[in-house]
Amino acid sequence: MTHALQLQGLTRRYGEQTALRGFDLALERGEFLGLLGPNGAGKTTTLRMISCVDQPDEGAVEVLGLSAATQADAILGRIGVVPQEIALYDDLTALENLEFYAGLYGLQGSQRTERVTWALDQAGLQDRKASRVGGFSGGMKRRLNLVAALMHEPELVLLDEPTVGVDPQSRNHLLEMIAGLRGSVSLIYTTHQMGEIERLCDRIAIMDEGRLVASGTMDELRVQAQSQLGGGQRLHLEDASQLQRAIEILQAQGVAASTVQVGADLESIFLATTGKALRDGDA
Repeated sequence: MTHALQLQGLTRRYGEQTALRGFDLALERGEFLGLLGPNGAGKTTTLRMISCVDQPDEGAVEVLGLSAATQADAILGRIGVVPQEIALYDDLTALENLEFYAGLYGLQGSQRTERVTWALDQAGLQDRKASRVGGFSGGMKRRLNLVAALMHEPELVLLDEPTVGVDPQSRNHLLEMIAGLRGSVSLIYTTHQMGEIERLCDRIAIMDEGRLVASGTMDELRVQAQSQLGGGQRLHLEDASQLQRAIEILQAQGVAASTVQVGADLESIFLATTGKALRDGDA
């Protein structure tokens, strides 16, 4: 089996709102995929489908070769979910939080002790294991939140904006922890931080209005974005210095014109592909 995940034709409605519209996505074993989309694109709904919280109105979800419709319990034992909202108990210590999660995952005896020790080491919190989590910084909570979801050695990990609200040093620590998972898990990563996606992910999928609008490596996305601009028409200039002048001439004739440079960054590709900022209110 090569696929860690297959989503086929997913449609999900909430009353009069349609969150997913025939959404397709596949994830290879060991692959790190960045999932991007403007607010309301359907990212959260997609993660809820994968983690068996919701079921689609139409379509199929297969996780690690298992059907989410009929084998949800088996799936939940093999995936790790790191939600955007920190899922820890402030009144418990770091050690007590990890012991709690170990119990939920059914870890016992020496295996439980080994995984709790591993988690504290990975999070850099051995010296704070007896401290209540309520007194931790945002970065410390995020690190503990991450390792809590990895206690049972999941095969597929879902990360929903895992670096929100942390300082640059803590963010770098988190990104190093996530990069260290390569080779042992398949991973889906959602964030509003484009640089994190470029740093960590093998492939990027861009959603908009409940549909997949682009997918590929950075180089592949640049080609796709170029082909979508101007109704798919491309203009090649021998003299790149005349690019701005060429755009002005086209626009003066009522022709919509934009550019995606050969070395365009992910933000430029995203804007060219969706015509939207990643977050409401972004310039």
